[in-house]
Amino acid sequence: MTKFAVNEFPLFNNFTPVNRVLQQILEINNVVKEIDFLRRELNAVILSHNYQIQEIQEIADFTGDSLELSRFASKTSADIVVFCGVRFMAETASIINPDKKILIPDKEAGCSLSDTITVDQLRKWKEMHPSAVVVSYVNTSAEVKAESDYCCTSSNLLKVIDAIPKDQDILFLPDMFLGAYAETITQRMMKVWPGECHVHAAIRPEDISAIKSKHPKAELLIHPECGCVSQCIYYSSSGDIDSADISILSTGGMLDRAKNSNAKEFLVATEIGMIPRMAKDNPGKKFYPVREDAICKYMKMISLDKVCRSLRYLQYEVKVDEDIAKKAKIPIERMLKIT
Repeated sequence: MTKFAVNEFPLFNNFTPVNRVLQQILEINNVVKEIDFLRRELNAVILSHNYQIQEIQEIADFTGDSLELSRFASKTSADIVVFCGVRFMAETASIINPDKKILIPDKEAGCSLSDTITVDQLRKWKEMHPSAVVVSYVNTSAEVKAESDYCCTSSNLLKVIDAIPKDQDILFLPDMFLGAYAETITQRMMKVWPGECHVHAAIRPEDISAIKSKHPKAELLIHPECGCVSQCIYYSSSGDIDSADISILSTGGMLDRAKNSNAKEFLVATEIGMIPRMAKDNPGKKFYPVREDAICKYMKMISLDKVCRSLRYLQYEVKVDEDIAKKAKIPIERMLKIT
């Protein structure tokens, strides 16, 4: 049985009676049971990104992509939101929900794509193009969002661009492959920041060709939002990858497609965290990752123990500076209005 000291639980100092709550915790010897107990006592919800480990997805109150999770967080009546994802997602939830306590179980869970541009770099870029509209992918820091005119996901990027006058210059950041894809589809030249994700940058056209040769009847599912396939979208639009049997979908759309398609085999071009859930939801169908090593190390940093500690000690809170949050909320709300 797990043993705790009473002074380990300062968060329960305002509970009445304190002894009852502490006694119940001391009797818990299972981490999942403790998580369930703590979330009930604290009026907390646990949100999981689709790329989290399966144990996290299974205990979550809601699982989805970063935009879906932020929308859920804005509607929940919970006082505490435990965000099992990466930091920019928790920041977005905090900006949208300033009155809620947003926790991230591992404060080191960052994002390689978000890290490719700093707010100082963006400001210098804007100085070089003072009349341009700044469109920032959601995979960016709160500070970068605060210097932007629009945020976007890859699913609504094209609509955001269409909403901007044709004669208006656009600075798009930070994913260069998603930006190149948008230029190809819209036939509109943009200035694109040369950033990339450490996971999707490794997915090459030859990877898809190789696995397609092994499973020629399989349907290819490409996730266009925040994982690792912007490169594949770009190469498909440029003709370097055969576009036949390709579905470009959000994670939710990918899950729906797998259920509704008559195909029995699927090639999944995204972070491999999607595979177990898709297989579980579709018995009798087979799912193959385009790359076995398409793993976001940051997404895999959160564990059940870390979720438990986050609730037990109310760590680590993600709180965006009020002035930055106020500015960043404007482009985020513009994004949320675009469906």
